[in-house]
Amino acid sequence: MTEPENQTPSPDTEGYFSEDVATFGDRVAAARRVAGLPQEALSQKLGIKLKTLRAWEDDMSEPRANKLQMLAGVLNVSIIWLLTGKGDGIRISNPDVMNLSPEQAEIVAEMQAVADEVQRLSERIGRLQQRLNSSYLS
Repeated sequence: MTEPENQTPSPDTEGYFSEDVATFGDRVAAARRVAGLPQEALSQKLGIKLKTLRAWEDDMSEPRANKLQMLAGVLNVSIIWLLTGKGDGIRISNPDVMNLSPEQAEIVAEMQAVADEVQRLSERIGRLQQRLNSSYLS
């Protein structure tokens, strides 16, 4: 989805980038904007033509595996999130990027803290499940 460079995702469109609504191109565009990269800068970092990046963001094509891996790395999101919307997606380290009020920035920070805690607990549940499975088999 090609949009003006100065436009950033807003808190009211937060669900817009979830797996059940957003497309691959939507997620690429959102992550690029949150990273503060114009299309030209991202295309240069990836070593691709600007029209190629625009085609990705407009859902006209998708990158090959090697470029997908580079894209995820440059944008600091997981490959799985780019493809499906699940997993580690956009992390806003600077709430000013989204022109948030102090209250909204506090809410975003709290949401990120909760997301980190959920991730930690999910990993803990996985470890406990493995322990349970191994003790059951013994």
